[in-house]
Amino acid sequence: MLELLTSRGYLAERSLATVTYLSLRMGRPLFLEGEAGVGKTEIAKVLSAALGRKLIRLQCYEGLDVSSAVYEWNSAAQMIAIRMAEAAGDTDRDQLSSDIFADRYMIKRPLLQALEPDVAGPPVLLIDELDRADEAFEAYLLEILSDFQVTIPEFGTVKAPHPPIVIITSNRTREIHDALKRRCLYHWVDYPAAERELAIVKTRVPGISAKLSQQVVRFVQALRNQDFYKSPGVAETIDWATALSELDARSLTPQVVGDTLGALLKYQDDITRMQGDALQKVLKDATSEN
Repeated sequence: MLELLTSRGYLAERSLATVTYLSLRMGRPLFLEGEAGVGKTEIAKVLSAALGRKLIRLQCYEGLDVSSAVYEWNSAAQMIAIRMAEAAGDTDRDQLSSDIFADRYMIKRPLLQALEPDVAGPPVLLIDELDRADEAFEAYLLEILSDFQVTIPEFGTVKAPHPPIVIITSNRTREIHDALKRRCLYHWVDYPAAERELAIVKTRVPGISAKLSQQVVRFVQALRNQDFYKSPGVAETIDWATALSELDARSLTPQVVGDTLGALLKYQDDITRMQGDALQKVLKDATSEN
């Protein structure tokens, strides 16, 4: 699994590769928790590409409900069907009810799509940032994660012939209930060590010089020791390295850091805190040859 992820440019630590392998072998959902930007979502994308499976993504948000996540009926098309049946003199109410709640009038959302058979094999279902959804929706997921099926009152029960590969992510803005976690294998995705982050930068920003890439990683690693509202994740490291590369920077200087800090820090209070002596100190440590 480590080689599979690496072949797709995802440099995972061994423990993450192991739990991902076990998730696939055991058919259990994989619950990934950690700070934003550490590569949780990317795991699902990499698995989809590496295994040749469709990626189905459900982006969670406050107020997410069944009609947005599972299914809803195409009421406009149903109404047209009813009007046409009335015009044709078809008054069999039972038959009409059966017809308008047929599969062709159903708008399938990500969770229902993930339960359908696919010639390429079960898809990868990414339930992204579950902590942003309401607890009521989280409870609804239990049926799907327990039996990989959903019950639609007008239609019946839809059950996956083969369970999808499920990746659930959370930025831990709130705790996820134990009932859902028990159905998953769990892994905390932490910020990478300097050596691995340097390898990630070299892989994702191939045009960057060895000197600059080392300085970038040292600078970012130092920032994570600061008391920021939001420390930069790996995604921000890659963005910053890419920005510096686009500017043909050869080394970190106060000027170039000040001009590009918005690619690394996303809150004005954090950027303000990283000025003057604070910037000079971190920059000195990052550019030291020792």
